[in-house]
Amino acid sequence: MGINKRKAPEDESDAGRSAAEEALNSPVREPEAKRQKHSDSPAIAPADQQQPNATKPTPESDRPHNDRAAPISGPGQAGAVTRNAPRKWTDGYFRELYTKDPSFKYLGQKDPDFAPFLDSKNQLDFTNPAAVMQLTKTLLQVDYGLTIELPPDRLCPPVPNRHNYILWLTSLLSSSSYHPSSDSQPILGLDIGTGASAIYPLLGCVQHPSWSFIATDIDSHSLSFAQRNIQINNLEDRITLLPRHPDQPLIPLDALSGRGIQKIDFCMCNPPFYSSPSDLLSSAAKKSRPPLTACTGAPVEMVCEGGEVAHIFRMIEESLILGERVRWYTSMVGKVTSLEAVVERLRREKVGNYAVTELVQGKQTKRWAVGWSFGGMRAGEESGRGVGGIWKRLLPAVVRLEVGTWKHKGAENKVETVVERVKQTVEGLELMSWEWEGERMRGVGRSGGNVWSRAWRRRREREMKEVKEGSKKKVGGGGDEDGTVTGEEECKLGFEVVVEVAKDGETKVLFLWREGHDQAMFESLVGYLQGKMKDI
Repeated sequence: MGINKRKAPEDESDAGRSAAEEALNSPVREPEAKRQKHSDSPAIAPADQQQPNATKPTPESDRPHNDRAAPISGPGQAGAVTRNAPRKWTDGYFRELYTKDPSFKYLGQKDPDFAPFLDSKNQLDFTNPAAVMQLTKTLLQVDYGLTIELPPDRLCPPVPNRHNYILWLTSLLSSSSYHPSSDSQPILGLDIGTGASAIYPLLGCVQHPSWSFIATDIDSHSLSFAQRNIQINNLEDRITLLPRHPDQPLIPLDALSGRGIQKIDFCMCNPPFYSSPSDLLSSAAKKSRPPLTACTGAPVEMVCEGGEVAHIFRMIEESLILGERVRWYTSMVGKVTSLEAVVERLRREKVGNYAVTELVQGKQTKRWAVGWSFGGMRAGEESGRGVGGIWKRLLPAVVRLEVGTWKHKGAENKVETVVERVKQTVEGLELMSWEWEGERMRGVGRSGGNVWSRAWRRRREREMKEVKEGSKKKVGGGGDEDGTVTGEEECKLGFEVVVEVAKDGETKVLFLWREGHDQAMFESLVGYLQGKMKDI
């Protein structure tokens, strides 16, 4: 059997949505012999099977890929999608999934349908569409407990790529909340163009028992298979399919309003890559891969006028009307030049609250994701600014600044001094709210204006004087950007202060921007706090 061993470029700018190209996103390229070399350390048997002072090496052939045990139940079984999920199906399990190269040998042993596609060296022929499709089915079965059926004439999604998108969404939603999402909080997502596999809703529902989805598509053939995949995994009560027409809005809140749905938590999309059928053929002709590289995608999935940029621009235009009815609008992006165009468009539309990240698949192809929100809650540093290197110019505003760092230098109470100064400084401000967690040494505050500025303090002193003199002018409330007091309780800046203590005794104070649209106000409060702590 011939093996496609060609190494893909790190930035595959004209990569299409063919099954073989997407399969190259899967981190499964390391030779089996190399994996064995790196896996010679003995494994420890479960506690109830251990002998005193003894360990038993586990043969490579008996180890799960990624050195983890696979889930023991599927989404259609009790416990897999409830809070009583098997112990192995934890957040940590999913975060670690595909961080190491899966073992084809192990997958072949776990799934008899996959074994016939492996050669004598336990490698897979990526030019064979059937082999690529079976890899997807096997990974879903072994790692997620999912069973799916796929047509031969539609795209076969690479599991690690889709898995990473769900992980990023999880981080995005959690970091942009004062109360991070948990499996007890209902989350409703929209998958635009769910395809025959409906893979995003399936993965999301397995990872999060409280998530549910509306999944759309314009292709009836894909929708018929998507419905079947939802049914065989017993997820009809959490995934609803909504057929759409190309001329209808991508984000169908008009249709969902009739079902009592006015808002959703996020929308996600993996847009068609090519701008025309000729663009698809021209790009394929430039490939250095063999002409028989597996490709099962249909034009309806891979082509739209203007390609992915035009598709995301259409989402942006709809979002400008819908506003906060969607908490986060997101899309995958296949080319960094497309990401540049999307970020430029968001900035042009004055959408400053956005997030970008890089989805790296093993050592091979990169993909990106972009999200934007009209709400005040901001994404955390990792989920919102996940692109490094020369692409830093694409990043949104900084949301994490260091107030200062202090050494102990023999002073035993240095940490206490820093903590007390932080608390006194922030508690001295007239905030909308302030909560300090002593054990975690962190506090969360919300302000209705720049209440630490000199202009605000002078105005405040005048108002207090007027009150003492019998004036009926209202004192308190929020404030506008220049410190003018208003009667509105609108948060202009939400923040978090964190005191960290390193092992060597170094004490660091970090300031996190959690809510608001005014970067200058965020930086101003950091400067104010720095001034109050400079003499420590």
